[in-house]
Amino acid sequence: MRLLLAVCLFVISMPTVAAETPADALDLSRWRLTLPIESKKRGTPLEIRQPELASFSHPEYFHVTDQDGVVFRAHCGGVTTKGSSFPRSELREMAPDRVSRADWSTDDRTIHTMTMRVAITATPRKKQHVVCAQIHDAEDDLMMVRLEGEKLFVERNDVGEVMMDRHYQLGTKFDLRIEAGDGHVRVSYNGEEQMDWTVSRDGCYFKAGCYTQSNLEKGDDADSYGEVVISILQLDEINTEFE
Repeated sequence: MRLLLAVCLFVISMPTVAAETPADALDLSRWRLTLPIESKKRGTPLEIRQPELASFSHPEYFHVTDQDGVVFRAHCGGVTTKGSSFPRSELREMAPDRVSRADWSTDDRTIHTMTMRVAITATPRKKQHVVCAQIHDAEDDLMMVRLEGEKLFVERNDVGEVMMDRHYQLGTKFDLRIEAGDGHVRVSYNGEEQMDWTVSRDGCYFKAGCYTQSNLEKGDDADSYGEVVISILQLDEINTEFE
């Protein structure tokens, strides 16, 4: 009995192993990363793909916190992707083969799901806007989870926004679930469904991280930044064809 008790106490007291890189804290096997810093090709942002992403971190823009969350930071003077004037430290969904880009339709019989636990921890000083998650289609963003000041909502371009929290406080963790398939996009916030949108769009994929919605032209300094911390990130696909 004493031996059993000693073994139990040893197991309970064993220290947890802290994550050293973002891939230790989150499953990044089906993602690629864009950072707001210049790559070897002048004027283009740095992209990190697998297998390099499995061991990659950056002390300022992409690293692990003490609580094993992953920090995504993008400063307003950062390098931007083609077609955008705003910087990002953001993951882009890859296909199940982990090599090709994800490319699915909201009309699929497969339900594509991204589940996150996330906190927006900083916004630029002037234009306090940050996006932490989105579905992008072949042409443009289909929807974004966006913070403007204290207003946290789903943005759908000209379709209209869906409010989730009118008084969000920086650093507050929340659970987010985005589902797409069977002709719908659904969003749940802290376990409660906020949106069920009937929409048909092709060429879709998830994005997660920090997409800072400001730059020097908006009046922010180059070192002003947005920041997001993600502690849970999961992709799932469920085929409903035979259900």
